[in-house]
Amino acid sequence: MSLVDLIAQADERGLAASGLACLDRCVPLLGGDDEVLRPLWASLSEADDTADWSEGLRQAREKLGGPEGSEGSEGSGEASGEGEAAVLARRMLSAAPDSRCAEKVRVWADACSVAALQIHRLLDSVDDQDTSLDSRREGRTEGMSPLVAAELRRQVTVLEVLAGHGAGGLRRALEVSIEGRRVLQAVVARRARLG
Repeated sequence: MSLVDLIAQADERGLAASGLACLDRCVPLLGGDDEVLRPLWASLSEADDTADWSEGLRQAREKLGGPEGSEGSEGSGEASGEGEAAVLARRMLSAAPDSRCAEKVRVWADACSVAALQIHRLLDSVDDQDTSLDSRREGRTEGMSPLVAAELRRQVTVLEVLAGHGAGGLRRALEVSIEGRRVLQAVVARRARLG
């Protein structure tokens, strides 16, 4: 099943976890640590705990520099690399809905999916042969760059685990996100070393 299909069929918890996982993997671009999104992950274990979700979101925005942050970096010399990637990550955080109603989190999860794939494309040292992220999300994966391919697999895994196990799949979804975060941290560090 394609990523687009998985998002279309996901329930509120799966959608919230999908968007959160995309954001979590990109936290290194915002200067966040491994714990900054933990309250949001914890809130997903409850069937409908909007208060905890909203509070976790408020805390994350506070720790990561607010909901809007560095929009101005778009026009900087870094726009083709980390600068643009950080802007996309900040927009994911800014766009997160304060409530976890399915309609709102579906739009957010879909936008996070595209943004996270674009971030990985920007940071990959190998060009992706297809210019359309939509085709990647629909299942056309020939010629994908390694970083984008790995991010696509992680997004699919999170949605499949939550669809199959509900709240019981949250631990695995978090593990997948932690793994992806480590990969992105390594990529950013390598790019910094290479100048």
